[in-house]
Amino acid sequence: MIYDIRHVTTYEYGSTVTYSHCALRLLPNDSPGQKVLSSELSIDPAPAQIAERVCFFGNRVTSLTIATAHRELTVEVRTGIEIDRPEPPNPAATEAFEEVREEAFDSISLDKDSPAHFLHPSRFVPRFQPAADYAHASFSPGRPILEGAIDLMRRIKADFKYDTKATVVSTPISEAFEKRRGVCQDFAHIMIAGLRGLGLPAAYVSGYIRTIPAAGKKRLEGADAMHAWVEVWCGEACGWVGLDPTNNMMIGNDHIILAKGRDYADISPVAGIILGSREQDVDVQVDVVPREPAAA
Repeated sequence: MIYDIRHVTTYEYGSTVTYSHCALRLLPNDSPGQKVLSSELSIDPAPAQIAERVCFFGNRVTSLTIATAHRELTVEVRTGIEIDRPEPPNPAATEAFEEVREEAFDSISLDKDSPAHFLHPSRFVPRFQPAADYAHASFSPGRPILEGAIDLMRRIKADFKYDTKATVVSTPISEAFEKRRGVCQDFAHIMIAGLRGLGLPAAYVSGYIRTIPAAGKKRLEGADAMHAWVEVWCGEACGWVGLDPTNNMMIGNDHIILAKGRDYADISPVAGIILGSREQDVDVQVDVVPREPAAA
């Protein structure tokens, strides 16, 4: 499946901004089952300086400085990407979670995908015993790691309500957990906290998911949005497997990966500093459109 993605973020400021320095994580990269065909970043007003690097976790980071006074900033990304993910492993055939836990703690690799980086508390996923206790119910002794993780995902979908007004980006997982409400970021962080609380490596993934309109309805432009989900390490034999607790589904060809890290802090799409305004309104529009196959 080939997708054309358009992602537009517009900031409107309460007063004139005289200086802005930002780090953007909005350009995807190649990964297993994912090939970037094209990517283009447009910024208005044009930055005085711009540079791209790759962070430790392999994500593309664009750093830019805007010295032109402005009241509005628009960041637009257009991407063409091909997705052809392999079939996920049979959950029942994966290793027992206790064995995976031992493998993870015995790992000596410091590669970006090493489970060692995804075992411990991080900024948005602190040690949180209630999440560990909640996850424990999905992992009876000897249960295959992926079976248990899928069951945990299913329970989060059943027990937590999607509510865009319940939380904000900075809401701690303890509050979202107590409310049993939140958005994809909250559900991913809670699932990660539960898995790490059991000694199981789990990563945070940002990206997009194709939305399919109801029968007879036209797709709405800009109706898609950024999404977040979890990758759980299932041992050396199976590696990382993506699970989407918001939708209770394994990651397939409808998911496009943008960035991966320990939690949201590692992959924040736009971060930085501005001089000149405390108030801002943000509008985000995302279109994920399957490309029509070429005529024979």
